[in-house]
Amino acid sequence: MLVLVLLFHSNYLYLDMSLTPKENNLSLSKFESMLKTNNVYFFDSVEFEEIIHYYIDSGKNSLAKKAIKLGLRQHPNSILLKLLQAELMIFDGEYDVASSLLRELQAIEPTNEEIYVQQASILSKKDNHQGAINSLKIALVYTDDEADILSMIGMEFLYLDNFEEARVSFAKCLEVDFEDYSSLYNVIYCFDMQNKHEEAIEYINNYLNKDPYSEVAWHQLGRQYFIVENYSEALRAFDYAVLIDEYFVGAYLEKAKTLEQLKEYKEAIENYKITIDLDDPTSFVFLRIGECYENLNKTSLAIQYYKKAVHEDPLLDKGWLAITQLIIAKGDYNKALFYINKAIEIDDKNSLYWRKYAEINLKLNFFEETVKAFENCIFLEDFDIAIWVGLGDVLCYLGDFEDALKNLLKAKKYFNDFCEVDYRLSCIYYMYKNYNKGEEYLRNGLSIDFEYHIVIKDLFPEIFKLKEVTDIINEFKNTSL
Repeated sequence: MLVLVLLFHSNYLYLDMSLTPKENNLSLSKFESMLKTNNVYFFDSVEFEEIIHYYIDSGKNSLAKKAIKLGLRQHPNSILLKLLQAELMIFDGEYDVASSLLRELQAIEPTNEEIYVQQASILSKKDNHQGAINSLKIALVYTDDEADILSMIGMEFLYLDNFEEARVSFAKCLEVDFEDYSSLYNVIYCFDMQNKHEEAIEYINNYLNKDPYSEVAWHQLGRQYFIVENYSEALRAFDYAVLIDEYFVGAYLEKAKTLEQLKEYKEAIENYKITIDLDDPTSFVFLRIGECYENLNKTSLAIQYYKKAVHEDPLLDKGWLAITQLIIAKGDYNKALFYINKAIEIDDKNSLYWRKYAEINLKLNFFEETVKAFENCIFLEDFDIAIWVGLGDVLCYLGDFEDALKNLLKAKKYFNDFCEVDYRLSCIYYMYKNYNKGEEYLRNGLSIDFEYHIVIKDLFPEIFKLKEVTDIINEFKNTSL
């Protein structure tokens, strides 16, 4: 599964003792001078730790390794330097060597939490998540920073899809650090994955009783109310979120979506536009604004924003489809064909786009292209009765009765009791002088829906005039009287 990882590093090291480049400038300059000149300078173990952390944080692992090597020469018994050595071994995938080193360190200093954290990191990377949890629980006994360890335990439970235990761990993090918003997000994520939205609402409300000015909590509360379709409460929650933080883009976005659900399209547009003022515009926001204008019957503005959406993201096939549908409504089928082709270029496996392509080409009397579109729909397993019937009708119009017959017989397998198929099969068989089959399918169609037999007159007027056909129709008509 895809695990939501919030503010979490896959390597469980939180030895953040490094200094900024400015603060560490003297030690770094001295160390790098030593590397260049081959002179040997003495550093105490804390200086080495700071230098190593700086290089690790800067992604300069080769220099970090050199610093560890020199550091261990000067301080061969330093546990922290050896822990940093183990960290780099884990980073390089040298799990067995790192494990051996960590066991040695554990024998020397069994109450050092970082030993168990690093052992958990190795177990986690080997997909032994339960083993990692067991190791982290030992670290929890010795740590002064329970929140970090509890967060790691929560993540391991997420890897196991054990959302209940993960939620409990993240909730404990919040008990230790009430403003640990990453843990709050993860608690709500666990509720989401369990579809326990009412429980999530109760949890967040309890959280807000302790901290009513948490815009993050109000935002999450609004999301939960939105999911359970309580849009008025969702709107209230998002209002509080933006009242507390007027620059909270995510809250304005969710508020706008909620206003859409309440059919307050003008206000929704206003809130979407606020997100554009506060942050870089996105194709999603332009698309939503376009749909709001469409719902307000402001077609020109809708098209304008849909075009902004596809300009922002040319691969946004939904944007091209939205433009297509409005252009179809205007009756400009040539232009609509251009736009639907854009959508198909992006996703030619979407049956809806091929349906629109068929609709447009049919209006333009491009029948060969219409056939291609219907065939693609069927190839993509879109077995709607309208697809089969539409394909059959166009093939008949083109005089390709043999292919029409083949496709309608395939349709019959999926739609055994649909008169639309039976009447058409009947007419084609009568055309081929197969009166027995023609009568069989005609009687089937009449028994399913007598009134629909008028389709014969519309599509096959010559067949409708046949005495054999009119006699059977009159027979059913008299029977129904």
